[in-house]
Amino acid sequence: MGLSQELQLPVCKAKDLMIQAKQQVWLIESLWGDGAVGIIGGAPKCCKSWLGLDMAVSVASGTPCLGSFQVPVRGKVLIFLAEDAAHNIRARIESMCAHRNLDISDLDLYVITAATMRLDLEADQQMLTKTIDNLRPRLLILDPLVRLHRLDENSASDISKLLGFLRGLQRSFAVAIILVHHASKKHRSQPGQALRGSSDLHAFGDSNAYLARKKNSLVLTLEHRAAKPPDPIELQLLSKPDGSETHLEPTICSKNGANSLHEQIVVLLENTSTPLTRSALREQLKVNNQRLGAALTDLEKQRAAIRSAKGWISTENQQEETVPLPEPRRAKQCCSKQQELPF
Repeated sequence: MGLSQELQLPVCKAKDLMIQAKQQVWLIESLWGDGAVGIIGGAPKCCKSWLGLDMAVSVASGTPCLGSFQVPVRGKVLIFLAEDAAHNIRARIESMCAHRNLDISDLDLYVITAATMRLDLEADQQMLTKTIDNLRPRLLILDPLVRLHRLDENSASDISKLLGFLRGLQRSFAVAIILVHHASKKHRSQPGQALRGSSDLHAFGDSNAYLARKKNSLVLTLEHRAAKPPDPIELQLLSKPDGSETHLEPTICSKNGANSLHEQIVVLLENTSTPLTRSALREQLKVNNQRLGAALTDLEKQRAAIRSAKGWISTENQQEETVPLPEPRRAKQCCSKQQELPF
């Protein structure tokens, strides 16, 4: 006896499946897929929460994540940081906003302020579902996973139910979901294998990001279910001398020993007798124009670099560059230029 029409699952031919628009492939280009679920993993004190907040601010403002990864479409972001007080969360977000010249009041960033949230309890699941339904965020960040349940992390049965609930949220509301989770310090051939608990956690991710310490810096390793990841990226947690504008930033290693992009720019300018144009700096540093512009703006504010008529110079070279030429020579040059004009 055949099944009635009402009991059949909905199906369609492959050619009738929805085509994903190019701008919808990435939530954050190369870093996190649009509508992807996954984990930011790493040992304790590896800046996992800093990375999560950087991603949150980027999506909520439409500005590049880590100063390098573009956000095709900005949107609302919802976060729950179970281990941080509200004033600490605000301080971190304001620090990132200051670095990007953003106003915190302009961010589409929302913070769940409940004292606790248990994703293994039906009542809390319903409240989270209702919140997402009302707000419709593009990204949900839950940090850390260990504070969101009282299940046995090593039980595939327990963890699969929790992850199944989150996958259901992603499919129902087209929301990307990031779980921040701890990993052991033991080396594994794949970073995902070091995640604490059931192997279902590693298998869960459409996009995953792993942080590990390497001497004085961090290494960010990415993996995607449906795309080739970029090479591992070295990061540093940087701030100004007074401790403000704390943020994560990719480190670019160079032959001259400069680590951060800011340092590399200063070294180049100090070792060049003539001003360097922005194009020349970009060519030598192999960095995108937007990130270079942000670094030059920072250095100009710090008076470590100066914009001249001919290009950028270091503060040390400023005096030599700005010494006025004798009047007769300037007049002669002026006349010479006028003679060259094609009248």
